Amino acid sequence: MKPIKSLEGKKVAIIGLGVSQVDFVIALENSKEWDEVWGINSAGAVYNLDRLFMLDPPSRFLDTDDAGRQTDVMRKILPKLKIPIYTCELDERVPSAKLYPIDEVTNYAKCAYFNNTVAYTIAFAYWNKVGAIDLFGIDFSYAHDLHFAEAGRACVEFWLCKLIENNIVVGVSPRSTVLDSCVALDERLYGYH
Repeated sequence: MKPIKSLEGKKVAIIGLGVSQVDFVIALENSKEWDEVWGINSAGAVYNLDRLFMLDPPSRFLDTDDAGRQTDVMRKILPKLKIPIYTCELDERVPSAKLYPIDEVTNYAKCAYFNNTVAYTIAFAYWNKVGAIDLFGIDFSYAHDLHFAEAGRACVEFWLCKLIENNIVVGVSPRSTVLDSCVALDERLYGYH
């Protein structure tokens, strides 16, 4: 697989399953637009997406209950979605599934640090040389629940750094903990607040 030329320089919204996805809806209501909208897993059940990223084998959703509350909705949408669904394994029950270009992306980035689907999605944007991404619903930890934090934030922030170093503009929902976006501007620089 080669990079998708039509993505080069484009503005992309990436929607995950965290609470800050509400800021995507608010942005749409306020006339914000993107060239493409990409989603993570069951975001495909709610949003009008151009691409879906699901770096689990389809069988996790179709043959087991391992995906928890996402299981039922993914069973409904995976056979019907007409957009590319990037995954690690093809399954004839998911006609739009495409193998994620793992070799191409890791060779281009000179790196293979992936511990969650969001990181793969951001790396895909990096490989395709998009011009900007905005993250919504990519939260990882929540101020109201000190006992809950999803693994993967460091990996996502690592890939965001690679984008920033390559002049790809990165926006993050102000409700998200990623890149400390939920911290007040005058408190973000330790020692200087």
